[in-house]
Amino acid sequence: MGSPRRPTYASPGRRPADAGAASAEPETISASKSVPVPDPATVPARKKGKAPGSVPSREKKPAGPDNVLVFPEPPAKRRRRHLLVAAGTVLGLVAALLAAAIFSPMLAVGTISVTGTKLVTSDQVQAALEPLKGKPLPQISDDEVSSMLKSLVQIKSVSSQARPPSELVVHVLERTPVALVKQGEQYQLVDVDGVVLAATTDPASVSLPVIDGGAGTIGKDLFQATAEVLGALPPDVLSKLSNASAQSVDAVELKLVDGQTIIWGNAGEKELKAKVLAALLKVPADPKNPVRVYDVSAPRHPVTR
Repeated sequence: MGSPRRPTYASPGRRPADAGAASAEPETISASKSVPVPDPATVPARKKGKAPGSVPSREKKPAGPDNVLVFPEPPAKRRRRHLLVAAGTVLGLVAALLAAAIFSPMLAVGTISVTGTKLVTSDQVQAALEPLKGKPLPQISDDEVSSMLKSLVQIKSVSSQARPPSELVVHVLERTPVALVKQGEQYQLVDVDGVVLAATTDPASVSLPVIDGGAGTIGKDLFQATAEVLGALPPDVLSKLSNASAQSVDAVELKLVDGQTIIWGNAGEKELKAKVLAALLKVPADPKNPVRVYDVSAPRHPVTR
């Protein structure tokens, strides 16, 4: 029968000579191994990192461009930006084209055409506008043309039209002569403002009434009242008048070439009076009861006698 005694294990590094004394000490079993300590000089430096089996720590990284969250641009904002860029591009192109057109010598005035002239000639207008030749068409305005034609008093207003590449068309609106005023041996054509437009020695050559006395004799107020009345008449009625006079601003009278008298009164309601008079003059004449006077001073109740 074997001995019940268990085998003993000597601790590492214990010498056999100490076996006698081991009986007095408790016996231990060691399962550990001694690990040699490496020389720091011979072991390469290990990168700093997490030890195996360690729990990763949540360390905060410093803020920088690498860890900034970039959100996509909203579609509405992107469309608005694209529209602004497109609008800016278009405006830039338009501005460049306008600048090229305004200053381009290819659009310089070479020809000036004139329409609407009767009292003045086209040559007179073209001569006054001669300095415009060679100037770019886009730089020419109606005000500039009017200023250059100011010496031609017959012209009331003008409008200009550019016809690229080099033609400038000028439309002239002349003043309308309404009467003749005798001055010495001549008869001056005047408009409603009393502006002298032309002169003639033969009043029969012009189908306009003669204002008795003229502006210098009957006074400015009476002349203005008479001229306003004549200016309201249509050309066909105006051509049938022989003369006009005024005892006061409320007593303007006209004479027809056939000898009839027109009592006009004042210059009030002149447009209505002109229509009534034109209608009365179109009524067929009655040889048995010839009309000698047309009274339109009260246009809503005209009288003939």
